[in-house]
Amino acid sequence: MDDFVLWQGVGRKKLAKVLFGETKLVDRGKDDLQTEADRSAQRCIIASLSKSFPEIKIIGEEGGSDLNVNNDWLVTKADEDFLTNSCPKQWRDIKDDEFVVWVDPLDGTSEYTQGFLDHVTVLIGIAVNNSAVGGIIHQPYFKNPGGELGRTIWGLKGLGTGGFERLSPPKDKFIVTTTRSHSNAIVQAALDALSPTDIIKVGGAGYKVLQLLEGKAHAYVFASPGCKKWDTCAPEAVLEAQGGTLTDMLGNHYSYGSDVLHPNAQGVLATNGDVSHANIISKLPSNVLEAMRSKC
Repeated sequence: MDDFVLWQGVGRKKLAKVLFGETKLVDRGKDDLQTEADRSAQRCIIASLSKSFPEIKIIGEEGGSDLNVNNDWLVTKADEDFLTNSCPKQWRDIKDDEFVVWVDPLDGTSEYTQGFLDHVTVLIGIAVNNSAVGGIIHQPYFKNPGGELGRTIWGLKGLGTGGFERLSPPKDKFIVTTTRSHSNAIVQAALDALSPTDIIKVGGAGYKVLQLLEGKAHAYVFASPGCKKWDTCAPEAVLEAQGGTLTDMLGNHYSYGSDVLHPNAQGVLATNGDVSHANIISKLPSNVLEAMRSKC
């Protein structure tokens, strides 16, 4: 699990330098933007991990990356404070070639270009045996009380989570977070069926899961195939290390093996552990369930 700790502390500082660069948009099609920040951040992350762990499989949102980067971009030191934790027994004997690492160098690109910087996250998810087991959600623009920008949230199954204060959502409400810019009739039908007291519309899968982790929402509901594996691997691992659940809209966990299709075709449903995941699925109308099954 040494690759998990490489980005704790030292890595986020170098990554911040990359993300504060030029925006330079590339339009890859409908609702699919890429910036220079996406490309540079991915090169920074993948080059650093590949140099330290050449046997691990890494899949990045931006496809293949040029790994010839300046030395000052490379992260070579682990966070000594994090290393004081004891690695859970089930991960101690995993070989490097058994890992699949999913990287979204800038989750919430659309929000980044529109100035919604608090929605932006950097996601590094770790999968073993097709399952998401560890993850990092980095918020480069989070404003800390002392004025410093950036925080790194982590989760590892069997160990727990860190980097944030876990709060419970209001017991007298049912708050759902969902997309701010990719809604459709099926997404709305799912929301209507659940009758939430409040709906929080934000960008980025990482930021939506943060709403659950910090007690701002009970569930994340997105009945659409818009997300991909690099969007959900890290958030799923962090949320489930905290006691929550993240699956598709039918209640099945996604596979994160190296040979899987990248789209999350059956949408995303996440709960923070304070509400019943199964109960939410039971309330979904037949047209929503049929729409999700048709994507299988």
